[in-house]
Amino acid sequence: MTVIKAGLFRHLGSMALAALIGSSLVTGDAAWADDTPAKQLFGKVQLPSNSAPSPVGFYAKGCMAGAVAIPTDGPTWQAMRLSRNRRWGNPAMIALLEQFSKDATRLGWGSGILVGDISQPRGGPMLSGHSSHQIGLDADIWFTPMPEQRLSAQAREDLPFTSMLDESKFLTVNSKRWTPTHAKVVMQAASYPQVERVFVNPAIKKKLCDTWTGDRALLGKVRPIYGHDAHFHIRMHCPPGASGCKAQAPVASGDGCDKSLAWWFTNEPWAKPKKKPGEKPVKPRFATLSDLPKACAAVLAAPAASERSATFGTAYVAPQPMQPSGDAAIQQVINAGADDLPNGTIPVPLSRPSLQ
Repeated sequence: MTVIKAGLFRHLGSMALAALIGSSLVTGDAAWADDTPAKQLFGKVQLPSNSAPSPVGFYAKGCMAGAVAIPTDGPTWQAMRLSRNRRWGNPAMIALLEQFSKDATRLGWGSGILVGDISQPRGGPMLSGHSSHQIGLDADIWFTPMPEQRLSAQAREDLPFTSMLDESKFLTVNSKRWTPTHAKVVMQAASYPQVERVFVNPAIKKKLCDTWTGDRALLGKVRPIYGHDAHFHIRMHCPPGASGCKAQAPVASGDGCDKSLAWWFTNEPWAKPKKKPGEKPVKPRFATLSDLPKACAAVLAAPAASERSATFGTAYVAPQPMQPSGDAAIQQVINAGADDLPNGTIPVPLSRPSLQ
């Protein structure tokens, strides 16, 4: 599928967002005031809205109109955990993943990348696993390269995650698992101008700080965060012209190998919150539709696009056996029917007419 030019995206995106906001004003007040957790509303939707692509809100508080799906199989990628139905994103994200998969392969990353969660069909809060990934501009990439033999649908559900950490030591990368290629792939993800941040475990960030000899300016994009030891997380900037998308504060200058990283190696980030004597546990409150941008009500209510029409990118086509041609094809047909003939008699084809 041809990538739509940025100018057209900006035009369609702003028009779509205006239409969504307008239609959300006539959405029933009952739906807006409902206290049903938003994750239940968005988590049960199976297909995207049939509209132009528009990220709405913030990465951790928003939704997504006009999402497209990355094909489950591409020439240099496979989508994982298909039962989650989280391979949907903004077209800019899907195009980036396709390009990244090619670049990672050229760096020696197996046969390609294994793509984890992107977003749900209409974004929004997820039933489990993430607080972000809500507007189609976040994607998880496994630290496991795609194997040469393609994974079955069941294998994609069952394949365990592989942590890059040494479980016997505090925040230490396992030197038997982490390789220079891992570093190159993470830094390749950070190299794209449209990528705002790449999230990794603090131990992985420190490993990069200690060993990376390439462009140190790009290290600033690689941010330490909880988890992210078996996968890394790519976050894109809001696309140009996406007026409904709320940008994150810019990354501070420098390589990030400073006090902000050292903090992760203190006890403070890992200390359990202290409870006051007699304090009752607070019942968790889940975000509802009214907590999200108002246009998200219209995104939920919009007509659905089909999965086929909303699948974006280059799908993988399995190699086909070589088909014989000419005389070889004729002989194959003859031989295939020989066993069905009495006494194994093979008919002789008629002579071809002479060509003059």
